[in-house]
Amino acid sequence: MIIEPVFQPMLPIVGGGRFPVGRIFCVGRNYAEHAREMGDAVPEPPFFFMKPASCLPAISGQLPYPPRTADLHHEVELVVALGLGGADIAVDAALAHVFGYAAGLDMTRRDLQGAAKDKRRPWDMGKSFDGAAQVAAITPAADAGAIDDAAIILTVDGAERQRGRISDMIWPVAAIIAELSTYMKLLPGDLIFTGTPAGVGPVVRGNHLAARIDGLAPLDVEIV
Repeated sequence: MIIEPVFQPMLPIVGGGRFPVGRIFCVGRNYAEHAREMGDAVPEPPFFFMKPASCLPAISGQLPYPPRTADLHHEVELVVALGLGGADIAVDAALAHVFGYAAGLDMTRRDLQGAAKDKRRPWDMGKSFDGAAQVAAITPAADAGAIDDAAIILTVDGAERQRGRISDMIWPVAAIIAELSTYMKLLPGDLIFTGTPAGVGPVVRGNHLAARIDGLAPLDVEIV
């Protein structure tokens, strides 16, 4: 039997070219207000989980409503795309590893995630499914402007659901990269979802999600 090579997921780059995606890391509880809305009276330190690269959408701008859930939630996030890898990266050297930035949506089957939490089980099936990692075109870091204090906003059918600033993050981008690199060697092509502001909530078929981060390409997604 011959097995065909696995397709290499790619994301468009603003200005031309394609970014080959390797692993997808995510930071949980990186905005204090979101941590509180999820039940943490005193926000705990941010932590990491992963999604496979197959969670990128098959069709750009579309997300088929996933199976085994009745409570699909949006989480708008800044996504960091790494151009250089390394282990034990110093905080003051971390931003040199960034290729670019993008608006993203960490889509979540909240009911499955909640059930897993209740039983102290992994979140994988709540966070990982086809289309669970929605990412806009990547803006090269040199063209992204003052990303550290950019506004981050999500609307659903034109109504605002989430609003914050990148400067609200508990761990800024450089600290995230440095900390993550102490767990395993980071690689070119890795993506890091950096956490979501407060205001997460459910979406249904027919909803239009618009994610916006100042200075970056827009992300528009239809739930179908």
